[in-house]
Amino acid sequence: MKAEGWWNLSAGDSITLPSPPSIRFLFAHPAHLLACGFGSGLSPRAPGTVGTLFAWLAYPLLSHSLNELQILLFLSLAFVGGALAVHRTGLDLGVIDHGSIVWDEIVPFWLVLLFCPGHWLWQTTAFCLFRFFDIVKPQPARYFDEQVKNGFGVMCDDLVAAGYTLLVLAILRFALP
Repeated sequence: MKAEGWWNLSAGDSITLPSPPSIRFLFAHPAHLLACGFGSGLSPRAPGTVGTLFAWLAYPLLSHSLNELQILLFLSLAFVGGALAVHRTGLDLGVIDHGSIVWDEIVPFWLVLLFCPGHWLWQTTAFCLFRFFDIVKPQPARYFDEQVKNGFGVMCDDLVAAGYTLLVLAILRFALP
């Protein structure tokens, strides 16, 4: 019996992702535009990373326009609305967690940035940690990714990655002078 885990992947285990949707698809329904991160998910390479970069670049618009409580309320609405948009877009693409769907990266990374110190070094560390946890998917993120095949599951696995990111950042802040 083959042991499971990301550390056991070989070249023969590679996954071919469906090609990114077209601009026409993006504007065919508002859910598509949202789920695909306003186009950031159309990147042919590393759309999740590009979507997270989009979140990082867009976050100052939130932080300069809203207070922390308003941002939390906005993120709650963005999560629920995003789960619906992600589900609709995944059904329309034929793959519930299609690579071009990046709203699930954007909203949780905004949550990370809300609690992350504003210095670029902390934010860069947060970015790298978030991408790591999103790719590796430690439990319970893997559970949501593999067992909850709907927009909520797609959003939740990245929310767990955000939680792990915030935990490591908190440990680093405590451990560093």
